[in-house]
Amino acid sequence: MAGIFMRASKLRTALRHLSSRSSLSSAAITRVSPADPCRPSLLCGSGQFVASARKLHAEAEGQKPSPAAAPERRPFSRVTPEDLSFFRKVLPGGTITDPDLLESSNEDWLKTVKGSSEVLLRPQTTEEVSQILSYCNSRNLAVNTQGGNTGLVAGSVPVYDEIILSTSLMKNILKFDSISGILTCQAGCVLENLSLYLEERDYIMPLDLGSKGSCQIGGNVATNAGGLRLLRYGSLHGTVLGVEVVLADGRVLDCLTTLRKDNTGYDLKQLFIGSEGTLGVITAVSILCPRKPKSVNVVFLGCETFEKLLQTFQLCRGMLGEILSAFEFLDSECMRLLNTHLKIPNPISACPFYIVIETSGSDATHDGEKLHNFLEEAMSSSIIADGTVATEDSKIKALWSMRERVTEALTHEGYTYKYDISLPVEQIYMLVEDMRKHVGSRAKSVVGYGHVGDGNLHLNVTSPAKDPSLLATIEPFVYEWTARYQGSISAEHGLGLKKRNYIYYSKPSQAVALMGDIKTLLDPKGILNPYKTLPDDLIPPHNPPAAVE
Repeated sequence: MAGIFMRASKLRTALRHLSSRSSLSSAAITRVSPADPCRPSLLCGSGQFVASARKLHAEAEGQKPSPAAAPERRPFSRVTPEDLSFFRKVLPGGTITDPDLLESSNEDWLKTVKGSSEVLLRPQTTEEVSQILSYCNSRNLAVNTQGGNTGLVAGSVPVYDEIILSTSLMKNILKFDSISGILTCQAGCVLENLSLYLEERDYIMPLDLGSKGSCQIGGNVATNAGGLRLLRYGSLHGTVLGVEVVLADGRVLDCLTTLRKDNTGYDLKQLFIGSEGTLGVITAVSILCPRKPKSVNVVFLGCETFEKLLQTFQLCRGMLGEILSAFEFLDSECMRLLNTHLKIPNPISACPFYIVIETSGSDATHDGEKLHNFLEEAMSSSIIADGTVATEDSKIKALWSMRERVTEALTHEGYTYKYDISLPVEQIYMLVEDMRKHVGSRAKSVVGYGHVGDGNLHLNVTSPAKDPSLLATIEPFVYEWTARYQGSISAEHGLGLKKRNYIYYSKPSQAVALMGDIKTLLDPKGILNPYKTLPDDLIPPHNPPAAVE
């Protein structure tokens, strides 16, 4: 116990500064590295091998194909010169067929899936999207909608030769109401650009992601992206007020309301939030944005056990209350990767677990007092071993980088098998420990980090190279374990291509069947983002035979 208080002594020194000042200041920085790592926009891919379109995982000879492997190509038509003529008429200069320009759009962010699309379409308006989908539906041409292509489950890239429909040129901000804080914009607006636009007007986006420099708001909504602010502002199911969607047959569904309360009939927008482009193409979004906080503080703490980390979380929620905006964690293996591969030093003493806490509010004095009292209580009860506090922007970024750059560090560790799990909070690290025991020396490392505030674990298992036997050890163990504790196999990344056949671990068969009925109703030919989200046993039955060419 004495050792814990010895290591906490420097944090106590920082607290004395808190009690003598009206707010947290740069004097409260304790042992933060002078380096100021940038918060990454689009991180490097973690896969070293490109799979064929037919298989995501290389199976040993004679083994049963992985459930994550792509099914056989469905009987969609193939693009003809006449099709290209139509597209060029609708999109002069926006129809791309150059293989070099198509290469990055064919490959997913992790570089594990590569399609063979020969056409990239870049519309600028909803009307152009409508014309494209109406034509593709009549011709039975499959379409893969793509935003920033930052997803981790291969949901945004073609599996075969699907036409890529990019929203990158649909980047106009349509309206911002400075009284209500409601932003209306096209789907291709990059998240970081929206954030900068709003900050100039004293507002912020309700979500923040490591890939914000590349991801687009339409893709965020289509995948129901979570991110670092969910604890404070909730999910996109709550902050998105309206969407404009083009359906498979080209009809435009205008649900782009800016009303916070509208109880007239079914809330249809919710169908498209998280549908991963399988029900329609989102072309515009209206979203409720919170005011920019006037006081932001970040604390980086160390804990000796995960139980003490959870005790810290309970204390934090009780004492920080309305100013708590993030509670993230990473384990010592994550810290090792940051130290080894990115040369980011640990700002505190070595601990088995680390926490990033962010507070945001409107009164620096009030927030500083609440944070001071919380840290005093946490230290006096010996649930934290060491820590540091930051209020300056550069120092805040440095501390946040300890959490945000773990994904980047993993790209240097070899091939990474990534899992995005939600569980009851008290169980989230049990999965990491059980996985380490289960895979043993077959894995190079097993690391865990994520969002404690909403029970979301990012489990990563690495190996020097792609290893089918290791994958067979991980799956379906990880999904069975998650189901046993009533968790979800996808907390915020979606199902995409890679996880579609595992949906039954999280959803009852009746619910999955109803999803299939909705898909068939809205997209009877199944042209929208085929092979994604829904399991193979729900392939739409109404595909006509492929055209003879």
